[in-house]
Amino acid sequence: MKEYDNDKNIVNIFAAHHNRNNESKNEHIRYFAGFNYVKINKDKNGNRFNKERLISYAEKCHYIVSVMRELDGEIWLYNYDVKNDDLAQFLKAFEENTLNGKIIEIEKYFPEDLA
Repeated sequence: MKEYDNDKNIVNIFAAHHNRNNESKNEHIRYFAGFNYVKINKDKNGNRFNKERLISYAEKCHYIVSVMRELDGEIWLYNYDVKNDDLAQFLKAFEENTLNGKIIEIEKYFPEDLA
C-alpha cells in the first residue's frame, strides 16, 4: 500500500533539520512529548487519507525488531516478529525490563500470506 508512502520526503525534511544549526527553524517540523514529527494529510499522489484503508494497511503490518544482547561474553542478535497492534506493548516490555537489550533496528514487513 505504497500510496501512503511519503517516507522519502519526510526523511529529507528530518535530514535537513538535523544538518542545520539548531537555531534555524523548519516550518514542517513540530515538537511534542519529547519528539519531533511531521504532520501530513495526503499521500504522495495528493489524495487525502482514508481511515478504513489506513486501518486495514496497519493490520497487515509486522515488524522485525532486532535486539542486541550480550550473553557470556558473546553478542547475540534477537529478531522478534511483532504485529503492528503489539508494537507498543513490545516496547513497553523494554521500559518495564521484562525484555532487555539494545534495540538495533525496527523494520516493517508484510508476511507472504498477507500479500
